[in-house]
Amino acid sequence: MMRYNKHMSVRPATSEELAQWDELLVSQPDGGNIFSTKVYAEQKQMGGYRHLFLFVNEQPVTILQKNTPPLGKLWYLPKGPNVTTPKQLLDILTNLKPYAKKHGVFAVRTESELDRSHQPTLSRHGLIQAKPIIPNPSTILLDISPATDALLASLPQKGRHAIRRAERDGVTVKQVKATTTNCRTMYALLSETAEGQFGIRSFEYYRTYWQRFEKAGYGQLFFAYYEKKPVAGAYAMTLGKKSTYKDGASVRERSTYGASHLLQWHVIQWAKKRGATLHDFCGSPPSDEINNAEHPHYGIGRFKQSFSRRVVDYIGCYDLVVRPVQYKAWTKIGERLFRHVYYKRTKDYYY
Repeated sequence: MMRYNKHMSVRPATSEELAQWDELLVSQPDGGNIFSTKVYAEQKQMGGYRHLFLFVNEQPVTILQKNTPPLGKLWYLPKGPNVTTPKQLLDILTNLKPYAKKHGVFAVRTESELDRSHQPTLSRHGLIQAKPIIPNPSTILLDISPATDALLASLPQKGRHAIRRAERDGVTVKQVKATTTNCRTMYALLSETAEGQFGIRSFEYYRTYWQRFEKAGYGQLFFAYYEKKPVAGAYAMTLGKKSTYKDGASVRERSTYGASHLLQWHVIQWAKKRGATLHDFCGSPPSDEINNAEHPHYGIGRFKQSFSRRVVDYIGCYDLVVRPVQYKAWTKIGERLFRHVYYKRTKDYYY
């Protein structure tokens, strides 16, 4: 079981530390994560979260708080804490627990990007697996540190062929501002892609997200055009040495081949110019199901594998139970009821 170390401290961030919060995250063991940033926490206020920025053992920890009366508060650490070993994770959670209990929290939900092989260790220390929140518990990664020509040559044959085919057929790609008009175009493409496949949030959520991250200097919207019409779109972000393919969409009726591949190639080149060395395609089937044609995300996985065969499985979400009685009520009925009420009020699939 985890033991509290009285020599380690928990404290709120100072105003000076908040001003450089994202830079502090980049200096952490995992290099930081775009979903742990201050700007992401601010965006999540649209979903009813309150954000807190704490130092645990002098390591910055981003916390999103849900008030769930009468049970108390749920703390969620989006893609955090930013650690690389189970010991680092357990040390932070152990020292955060009494502080959380003091502030009326019944559970702390963590989502560090540790390898899935560490799941047994976390379970042995009393952590309980929960449903993933950010949709990349498994993902595909690509090392984009090589020179551009060498990187292109190293891609799987299918990806290289699609990129060159789209270029020959006259597909063009542009970086565009996240104006309301461009956001509506992207949302229309996203809605067409999602139909019958997965749920998406409201237009207003995506608009504010795309514009917020662009204003912060992290995000960029891209369109691929064929015969002067947008046929595919992508929104990408960078933080430190990492880039993330956040949103991607295309028309259902394909008028040309490879537009989405050429679009992704431009995203990768943009990320390289910004200093990124690792590109996250942000979601795929898990490694043991990547070739399962029955998996709901099989097609998504096939597209991303045309750039990289490196499938990575993370631990996903784990709960640290702070108040057992309230947590039991939450897992039995509270969370399901909360999701139902939230969806009925907002028509948002995610909370």
